[in-house]
Amino acid sequence: GDHEALVETVPGAPAEWAAQGVAGKAPTGDWLSQFNDPVMEALLAEALAANPTLESRAALTRASEALTRSARGARLPSLSASATAGGTSTGIEVAGQDERINDPIYGLGIDASWEMDLWGRVSNAVAQADADYAASEADLAATELSIAAQTAIAWIRLNEALEQERIALLSYEARDRVLTITDRRVRSGVAGPLELRTARSSLAGAEATIAARRQNSMEAARRLEVLLGRYPGAEISANGKLPQLSPLEAEGNPALLLSRRPDIAALEARVVGAGLNAEAARLAMLPALRLTGSTSTSSTELKDIVDPALVAARLVAGLSQPLFNNGRLKAQQEAAIAQAQAAVANYASGVLTAWREVEDALSADVLLAQQEAAQGVS
Repeated sequence: GDHEALVETVPGAPAEWAAQGVAGKAPTGDWLSQFNDPVMEALLAEALAANPTLESRAALTRASEALTRSARGARLPSLSASATAGGTSTGIEVAGQDERINDPIYGLGIDASWEMDLWGRVSNAVAQADADYAASEADLAATELSIAAQTAIAWIRLNEALEQERIALLSYEARDRVLTITDRRVRSGVAGPLELRTARSSLAGAEATIAARRQNSMEAARRLEVLLGRYPGAEISANGKLPQLSPLEAEGNPALLLSRRPDIAALEARVVGAGLNAEAARLAMLPALRLTGSTSTSSTELKDIVDPALVAARLVAGLSQPLFNNGRLKAQQEAAIAQAQAAVANYASGVLTAWREVEDALSADVLLAQQEAAQGVS
């Protein structure tokens, strides 16, 4: 379908990942459960419920859904009416006396319009609104996934920063003991003043490291609090323990990835919407058949002003064709075509970025394990 056709627009689309040992089937399971961290799960739930960026994205999706309903409403006639009620006063002579007779007068005004979907113009606008709504829904899903991932990363980085702060404190305590021992050695004449200055300098450096690590911890806490919709007061607590994850189990292939990522789905929907917008610009240069009318009646009898025959007699059909607009419609069509081409290019860029992210993760999982093993030996 359209998805396969769009994949073909990306140059060098591979059938499998460059990394070795990747299964071809689609991955299953809950990525969050791999961390085995109830606190992280609670924080993610809080972020998805209170993150202001996510709330904004959800509101935009609701607005897009409303615009879709508005576009569908264009298929139906538009009718507006106004009514008035008043009276006239007429003077007559009865038995030599002037008398006034008040006659009621009722008025009704109706304006009606309806465009026949002669070239599919209206249905094209509805399809474009549907594509925009689909893109907005995919954006919301992508934002939810992004906020969840950012929260998980922020939680891990907070624990990492706290662990580094703890190590910095241990380093300070060790260097303080070294300074004490060095001072005793100097007093006993075993060590010289240079060793004492070196020990003091080392202790001061350890103290500065504690301040830097503490700053990193507080900044990590504030980043997490903002994601949770809290005031960034660096008050959130953590235990400083990092999760123990099993090796990355890579499954799927590049095509399956594109069918599962909501950000790619949003780009695909925007390609469709841009194409429909270009078609709408072409249809704008074709004749339009519109049924319009306006009537205003008045009578002393209420039944006369709502007579269907009287109202319908004023409604007329009109066929209009754009004749001269100084190239405006043609320029709009060219702009819409260029925007559609840009949407396709954006899709290709998004696909390449998605593939790069997966390839980076697959290779990093192997290379980081090698670094850890090498550092453990050293």
